[in-house]
Amino acid sequence: MSKKMLIILLSTVISFGSFSGCGANKSEEESIPETESVSDSELPSGDVSLRVWGSEEDSELINQIISSFVSEYSSQANFNITFEPHSESSAKDDILGDVLNAPDVFTFADDQLLALIASGVLKKVPNDSEIAGRNLAAASEAASFNGTLYAYPLTADNGYFLFYNSKYLTEEDVQTLDGILEVASREGKKFFMEMNSGWYMYSFFGNTDMEIGLNDDGISTYCNWNAKYTNIKGVDVAQAMADIGKNPGFINAGNDDFGIGAANGSIIAGVSGIWDENEIKDAWGDGYAATKLPTYTVAGQQLQMSSYAGYKLVGVNSRSENAAWANKFADWMTNEQNQALRFSMRGQGPSNTAASSTGEVAQSKGLQALQKQAEYASLQRVGGTFWDPATNLGTILSEGNPGGKDLQTLLNEMVTAVTGVESSGNKEGEEGEASPEDNADAQASSEASE
Repeated sequence: MSKKMLIILLSTVISFGSFSGCGANKSEEESIPETESVSDSELPSGDVSLRVWGSEEDSELINQIISSFVSEYSSQANFNITFEPHSESSAKDDILGDVLNAPDVFTFADDQLLALIASGVLKKVPNDSEIAGRNLAAASEAASFNGTLYAYPLTADNGYFLFYNSKYLTEEDVQTLDGILEVASREGKKFFMEMNSGWYMYSFFGNTDMEIGLNDDGISTYCNWNAKYTNIKGVDVAQAMADIGKNPGFINAGNDDFGIGAANGSIIAGVSGIWDENEIKDAWGDGYAATKLPTYTVAGQQLQMSSYAGYKLVGVNSRSENAAWANKFADWMTNEQNQALRFSMRGQGPSNTAASSTGEVAQSKGLQALQKQAEYASLQRVGGTFWDPATNLGTILSEGNPGGKDLQTLLNEMVTAVTGVESSGNKEGEEGEASPEDNADAQASSEASE
């Protein structure tokens, strides 16, 4: 199933919800209003109570933001704003499980957006053009559906890029993975990557014409990483990964091992995220550098490595009794000043364009590298069945496929486990291997659909 089909389905769900409201009783209609944009002078006065959910680690930060908000608007209303620590990863499930007791404002990961929209919890952000315009385009896209903004972008730092030690590697060396591995091997050092993690493994497949994503049900996963009919075939990528795995300059390990290896001098480059910046900076000192991911050799060509990117968003519960003030608080919570404060207090990268290009943020080589990589990044949209099969395949390939198992068989097993449908890598409905003519037809069809 395609991403386009998922959009059509979700559009239908949202449209149906809108039309069903016409037949609802008055109390139901009034409980889920469409919040209109209002000026500060038009905001309701009197007593205003808001409950705010956010991660426990953000307690000090959010309470500070609440204080500044109350100070700013104290002349317009009597506020009672309370912060309740709550896991961002389970925000969607807990809100949908008990909508009547859900908070007015909450932080959550971008992969929960579609379910929150379909359920009616999130409505269009009132001042959507203004909010989208002050944030990085990719962050606004992550908070949108069908071109409509449904949440406030908060962070843009959950992705990965290349860290490297410039005492060993030049800017030219790090353009290609071949160059990095050559230097690492020659110097008796290592290039680090957690290849057996599906999150990082996507970097090899993401910029090919193979696909992975969620089916129309929003739960199960489609995947054709074993394709025989694409320009770059599944076995081409698998062979490239196995070749990297066999290279003496490569090491596959858990993320904690990156900092250890950087500190003891055994690792001179690695793929990770902003959470490792301080540790790597301390380890490499003046040699610390970062940039986008390199290209790698696959099917006789250099292909830019892709990545997954993630964003934190702020949602406003459409059922809030103080929806106008809840939107105003979400707006305040995600403005330039408070995103810069978030970076200062929590080290989380801003989605706000002004905050991400000035002050301490502009000095972060990691965040600047992440923004360079953003051009080649995609939102993570996979189901739970993806991770274990990806780990199994990645482990074998990171070791260079020591058992010499047929790569097509390995890929078929992985895709079948991910999708729940037996797959041999042929186009749907075909029994034999795709011919060159089939490949040409597939490419023409892909170009036409674009």
